[in-house]
Amino acid sequence: MKGVVLDADTLNPDELDLHALYALPVDWTLYPQTLPEQTQQRIAQADIVLTNKVVLDGSLLQHSRCQYIGVLATGTNNIDTDWCTEHNITVANVEAYGTGSVVQHALMLLLNLTTSFRQFDADVQAGQWEASPFFCLTGHPVSELAGKHLVIVGHGELGRQFDSVCQALGMRVTAAARPGKTDDPRPTLASLLPEADVISLHCPLTPDTDKLINAAALAAMKPGALLINTARGGLIDEPALLEALKSGQLGGAGLDVLSSEPPAPDHPLLHTGLSNLIITPHVAWLARESRQRLLDIAIGHVQDFLAR
Repeated sequence: MKGVVLDADTLNPDELDLHALYALPVDWTLYPQTLPEQTQQRIAQADIVLTNKVVLDGSLLQHSRCQYIGVLATGTNNIDTDWCTEHNITVANVEAYGTGSVVQHALMLLLNLTTSFRQFDADVQAGQWEASPFFCLTGHPVSELAGKHLVIVGHGELGRQFDSVCQALGMRVTAAARPGKTDDPRPTLASLLPEADVISLHCPLTPDTDKLINAAALAAMKPGALLINTARGGLIDEPALLEALKSGQLGGAGLDVLSSEPPAPDHPLLHTGLSNLIITPHVAWLARESRQRLLDIAIGHVQDFLAR
């Protein structure tokens, strides 16, 4: 059988152990990246396709002999899963591979916001500490997380682990009901917004969660509250977030994801100069251990498929 990996460089494969991949009875071709106009030709003769973010829709797949698509991620929104089901193509994604990496990244964003870490570091690099008349610098706000109320949206494996870590810091944690679920006994996000000191998003992007944090939700939040998003950029109305940060209604935001990735140079949240906004480039999952685990699980799924 022939197999292709369409965007291998997203895993930074030079850092990973690929022996198990090449031990499969598959003739592999690894492409560093694949542009939309290259996809059809590259999957045409492939029985097995592994992809992270390359879009595979029915118009492309109908010209291939593909039997199996392995998504090197949790989300499958780049795959036409309905078409695959209709045409007997197996689709498998990878879950629960990056919990430790994502949780520590979400915590890093939260800690940076509450300690003004970047601002103090910039002051030291600029020579302000050595010129200070005191033993310390006090020019930026610092607050304790102990006793603060964290509301988590999305209480799966990632959300539960972040819950545990934040409770260890002394935070009070509440998991909100799943958006759009009327039979969930937990309190709704709307009811929790006015009392939350921190909102952290760990839910998938669905029609029920699209722009979940919009202008109305931001206005309902406690003034000065913090927002953390390591899930999907589309969960937030980004222009509304920018206004809330500028006005001071929101105390700060730490984001690892944006609605379009890579973002356009004129994306509203880029180049703002806001000290209360931290953006990292979708790297919460990027720990080497996380990427190796992702690859190993994906290889296991291929093994299971071949053993049928």
